[in-house]
Formats: sequence, C-alpha cells, structure tokens
Amino acid sequence: MKPKGAIQIPSLKTVFFAGIAFLLFQAEIVCAKIYIDIYSPSTRKLPIAIALFKNLGSTPDKENIASQINGIITQDLELSGLFQVIDPKSFIENPQAAGITSDKINWSDWSTVGAEALVKGGFSLDAKSLTMEGRLYDVVQGKFITGKRYFGKVDDLRLMVHKLVNEIIYQLTGEKSIFETRIAFVSTASGTKEIYLMDVDGESRQRITSHRSICLSPAWSPDGRKLVFTSYKKGNPDLYLKDIFYGNEKVISQERGLNISPAFSPDGKKIALTLSVEDGNSELFLIDLNGNKLERLTTNWGSDVSPTFSPDGAKIAFVSDRAGSPQVYALTIEDKSVKRLTFEGNYNATPEWSPRGDKIAFSRMTGNKFDIYTMDPDGSNIQRLTTLGSNEDPSWSPNGRYLIFSSNREGSKKLYIMLSNGSNQRRITSGKGEDTNPVWSPMTGER
Repeated sequence: MKPKGAIQIPSLKTVFFAGIAFLLFQAEIVCAKIYIDIYSPSTRKLPIAIALFKNLGSTPDKENIASQINGIITQDLELSGLFQVIDPKSFIENPQAAGITSDKINWSDWSTVGAEALVKGGFSLDAKSLTMEGRLYDVVQGKFITGKRYFGKVDDLRLMVHKLVNEIIYQLTGEKSIFETRIAFVSTASGTKEIYLMDVDGESRQRITSHRSICLSPAWSPDGRKLVFTSYKKGNPDLYLKDIFYGNEKVISQERGLNISPAFSPDGKKIALTLSVEDGNSELFLIDLNGNKLERLTTNWGSDVSPTFSPDGAKIAFVSDRAGSPQVYALTIEDKSVKRLTFEGNYNATPEWSPRGDKIAFSRMTGNKFDIYTMDPDGSNIQRLTTLGSNEDPSWSPNGRYLIFSSNREGSKKLYIMLSNGSNQRRITSGKGEDTNPVWSPMTGER
C-alpha cells in the first residue's frame, strides 16, 4: 500500500499551463515529509542553496538566462519568508564541473555551507524556445525530492520559474504557494488613477484600463477571469466589469450617486456594493453581474461601505459610521442581523475576510496614520501588524498566509507584502506614481 502522501509516477507525464509544458519526474516513491511546519508559531527558516543553473544546450547564454533563473528563485523564496537563502559566495562546488543529478552531487560540499535543501537545474535554448529543468534535493539525507522540466518561449521564463518555486514550496511545506497568482491594484503612474496587474514579486506590470480618470477598488471574481471596479470615466462613480482574458469591459451599475466598493460573492454570481440611490444614504446592496438589484442589505442613517464576504458566503463584514465613527461590523445575510466588531480607534476601514475564514484584516487610524490589524471574526484577538508609515488596503493571499497592503513608509505610496503575523515585510513596487488598492487574485492556475 502506498504510504500516505506518497507520490508515485510510473511514467513521465506532460501537463500544459498557459502554453508552457512541463514534465514531472521522480525516480522513486517519495514518502511525504514536512520540512517546514508552516503552522508552528516558531518555525525557523530552512537553509536552502540555489546552485547556478547550467546551460545544457549548444546555444550560448547571451541573455544571462542562468542568472535570471537564480535571481527569480532567490527573490521568490526570500519573499515567501520561509527560507534562509545561502549566499552563493560561500559555495564550495564548482558549478561548471558539477552535474545536476544525485550521482554527480558531493553532498558534503553543501552540508559544509549549512544547506539543508538544494536546488539545481539546467536549461537549453533553441531560437526563441526555452527548456528548463529544476531539481530539489534533501542535503541532510542526500536524496532527490522532486524535479520538473518546463518547455516554453524565452518570454515565459519568469512564469516557468514561478511554477518551479511553487513546486519547491509545496514539496517542503505540503501547501500550495502563491507565485502564479497576480495582484490587481490602482496606480497613478500614467498621470491618472488606472487599474494595473502584476506578478506577486512586482514584475510583469500591465495597465488594463485607460479611462484617464479615477479608477478605484478593483475586486477579483472567484475564477480569476474578471475584475469589477469603480470608475469616474463618465463623471459619476459607476461600476465596471472587465474580462481579463478577452479585454471586454462594460458598465454594470450606473445608478445615480455612488456605485462603489464592490466585492464578489464566493460563488461568483453576486456582487455586494455601496449604492446611494434609494434615499441618498450609502447602503449595502446585492446585484447580479448584469447590474440588477437583488437585495438591499442595510437600512440605517449611517454610511455603510467596503463589504467583504466570509468564505462560506453567509456573512459580510463592512464599515459603518452608524455609531458616530467608522467601525467594522458583521452582517448575517439571511436575517440581516448586524454585530459590531471594533470598538477602538476613531477610524477603522477596508476590512478583508481571510479565505481561511479565521481572520479579518483591516486598517485603523492611530494618531494621524493608519496601520494594518487582524482580528478573529467575532472581533476578539486584535493584533497590530504594522508600525512604519501609514498603511492601508490589506488584501489576503488565496492561501491566507500573506497580506499585501499599501504604505508610504518610504515616501510615496507603494505596495508591500508580509506574512499574516506581520513578519517579513517587503516592498514589491517601485517607480513613478503611487500604488494603492491592491487585491490578490484567486489561486486558479490560469494566466
């Protein structure tokens, strides 16, 4: 009987993702072993070495593919907050003389420098096509863990490496990682507020709107194929729906007054948002993807904004000033009952329910600046995660392990990523303009 968690690949298997093919190969049945306990509050970083990938073909590496591969792997692993990447200057092995298979590795060369895991690999070029092979080893036990071979275009290099890093993290933690997901956000780089997309590491930045106006509050559909956002393109804050794959864009709510702060329901069939149409007050409503009003959720004198669904779709957390100052509340959709969750701070904003369902992230004004906090869904166990600069707009990664947010700690507003406990805070955007309103895509595997 196969051990629990074991993987047995009797033959090479080809799988296609976004035009990139990869082969998964394993020389033996590998019993599952968790090298990094990501659920432990005191998990240490795993020392890992990344050997320079070898050019296995006859075409010269004029584009420095080897250094690009190693740079992306290093950046991703450090961004994950789970690894101590060993400085290559300490390596003993001669990368030109050494091989990439188990029988060609001198394990003492790697254990001597403190490595417990090792990444090796190679690549070959043919015109504009690229083949890349990555292998992961356990240095302590001197054994092969897993390997993958990818085929694609040279332009696909970054995505290939992100896929390899996801596999490395999965093999060492037992959990899927986030390096094939994307971030939607608002930037003023073009001179006006437009919606952009980028990879988790801040690369492959792409502008997807040209409204030459104010675009705000993007939100992903659960399948990762659509974005809904507010735009002042026609003067009024209207709600737009954009298909990311085909580029189609349409207005779905242009009620008089506000059509703002949208959030998709977990089943992707509804959108919660703030409208001010019926009595001039800002209330929460549910609409379908054609903009038809389905249900009014709140009725009170205060302004209700920034809805976020619980993962099961039964509740919505939102912000209201019905008690005099903006605080976070939770609404049960079935009976419209409302419970106040925050009682401190003069201004609490932008709640975001974790996809795990166990936390709500939000921003709170402390003095004259905002910081990111988390709390349990009942309002208890409030934890402050940031202290430097002013920090807003938290958004969870689809595995609930990371948060992305905007901060002005280094001057203009840029985007930062941190672990859900507030550690390993790293800036991921740079350049001109201000970057705000980040929102993490679902983990769909599609690009």
